[in-house]
Amino acid sequence: MITGSIVALVTPMHTTGDIDWENLDKLVDLHLDKGTDSIVAVGTTGESATLNCDEHCQVIKRIVDRVAGRIPVIAGTGANSTSEAIELTREAKNVGADACLLVTPYYNKPTQEGLYQHYKAIAEAVDIDQILYNVPGRTACDMLPETVLRLASVKNIVGVKEATGDLDRARLLIEQSPADFAIYSGDDATAVELMIAGGQGNISVTANVAPAEMAELCQLAMAGKADEARALQERLMPLHDNLFVEANPIPVKWAMAEMGLMGLGIRLPLTVLADNYHATVRDALRSSEII
Repeated sequence: MITGSIVALVTPMHTTGDIDWENLDKLVDLHLDKGTDSIVAVGTTGESATLNCDEHCQVIKRIVDRVAGRIPVIAGTGANSTSEAIELTREAKNVGADACLLVTPYYNKPTQEGLYQHYKAIAEAVDIDQILYNVPGRTACDMLPETVLRLASVKNIVGVKEATGDLDRARLLIEQSPADFAIYSGDDATAVELMIAGGQGNISVTANVAPAEMAELCQLAMAGKADEARALQERLMPLHDNLFVEANPIPVKWAMAEMGLMGLGIRLPLTVLADNYHATVRDALRSSEII
């Protein structure tokens, strides 16, 4: 089971929009050095929606090759077309990913039965560990707990990233899912409480700018050191809140450029963080003791 601090890694880009492969390598090295437990390649934060299919697979392979087995790599391979999700998941397995993260189909708003059949078809088509990803605020599709629990019995569906921030829902999943089925937070602001309740980790945006701190946070929370975990969470809360002043990954990419980790490149229809938010994000970095 993959556990702990799992960074939803950004995809660095030049101002032309081309992928910045050199800085991608450096970011992977940073996370290996700072104690990140696993990397998600080309998830929401990695701009999966703006990379074409070839680029998507190239980024996954580059990260897998750079990591070289030192920590698990989870490939974002979700799509609103089941056949496309199968194709991406199969390619992720071929290039050596350890698991795949599959967002609920977006825009077409499937039923709960449609969600079950979608994920079951992918799991049966590709023999690789698969993590469900529920983020209705972005997809207009909410996978209900009963559907998650139904899918938990499918052999290679091994967990869910629950990004609603609904702790009651998370606790229900923790209590009712099989012992070998992982419940991950997809919401930095509520991740500590989910892990204290028995969750297995946090798939994090904040970890892009605070990898060591988020690794420590997850260790403390999962070890049951609630007071210490909550104290560190309080320090990092300005980041958890203000890295979402515009749509993710706009603020976090700007913050990383401010830290000198990469340039300002981002792809349309996403744009560089608006000027009026610069001070907000910069202050969050400072108050969280990152810069």
